[in-house]
Amino acid sequence: MPSPNDLNLIDETLGEQPLQEGTPDGAMAAESMLQMLTAADKNQRMIAARYFCDHRDARAVNPLIELLQGDVCPLTRVSAAYALGRNASETAVPALIDVLAQDWNGYVRKGVVWALGNCGDRRSVDPLVHALQTDISAVRLWAASSLAQVAKLQYEDISRAIPPLIRGLRRDKMAAIRSNCAWSLGQLCREMPSNVIYATAVDALIEALVEDEDVGVKEDARAALLRIGDPNGLQMIEALEFEGLI
Repeated sequence: MPSPNDLNLIDETLGEQPLQEGTPDGAMAAESMLQMLTAADKNQRMIAARYFCDHRDARAVNPLIELLQGDVCPLTRVSAAYALGRNASETAVPALIDVLAQDWNGYVRKGVVWALGNCGDRRSVDPLVHALQTDISAVRLWAASSLAQVAKLQYEDISRAIPPLIRGLRRDKMAAIRSNCAWSLGQLCREMPSNVIYATAVDALIEALVEDEDVGVKEDARAALLRIGDPNGLQMIEALEFEGLI
């Protein structure tokens, strides 16, 4: 699966949009871009937000939050979402959660779930679960992987995140989302005691390994089982390898 930290996501969403010719480098660039975040011209605001997708500066967080919540241009809001993921701060989490619930634009929500994963704040567990269960495929894709980054912080959060990931692995029509659910289960189940939730997750991964029609999902389920190290999962992998089925 793609890395949850892959900043190429924003280039896939917006295309290549280089900074303006003559943009200064280093500290001068940062100062210039901070001023442009509040510029009247929407193109300047978007360019500045894009800059902070690749550069960290704590001073950018508050103006980026304002862009995310209030800019009329969806392209600027997308850029602000990814920039807040790059400049991860607990200050941004309430705004990100609010935008995830309210923004009409799926590309913005996709950037928001990526940013929430990078922020790693447990307040995002329930909003990410809701996105995984109800949103469009592009948002569900990254909600699945972001849950692993957020829910690993607390046992209670892991317990809330695993059941919807199991449902996503078993039921989602998009193979890429099933793969991300498998990956996240592999991350989270390592932190779980051997209980009913854990056993159900392992069973779901074994089912995906044996029954899923997509090769990529099978590979991610296998990798997750190896990462967890559950004896039943390892035994199934060994049996399938012996029979030449994987």
